Amino acid sequence: MGTDSHAGSAGMTTDNAAMRAVVHGQVQGVGYRFFVIETATTLGLTGFARNQGNGNVEVVAEGSQAGLDALLAELRHGPALARVDRVDASWAAFTGDYEGFSVR
Repeated sequence: MGTDSHAGSAGMTTDNAAMRAVVHGQVQGVGYRFFVIETATTLGLTGFARNQGNGNVEVVAEGSQAGLDALLAELRHGPALARVDRVDASWAAFTGDYEGFSVR
């Protein structure tokens, strides 16, 4: 029973939220964005992943709090060829602005 403000209630699937994460490390040129798409789609999330000019990857995702928590955990590991040094995540209200999950 955590006290994190972003933690969803157990058994509640209607609690939707949004997350923006910036992934730092060796995350470009290693299939990271496609790893994000596969993971997010499996979790039923919508949004996008894109490379940033500084070598990081930005991920914006929306959906169930449980799905977002699971995605965040996966972002910290990444695909086999990636080296994730840090993930900075921020939380926001669900907007419903995205259809599917894409690379930008």
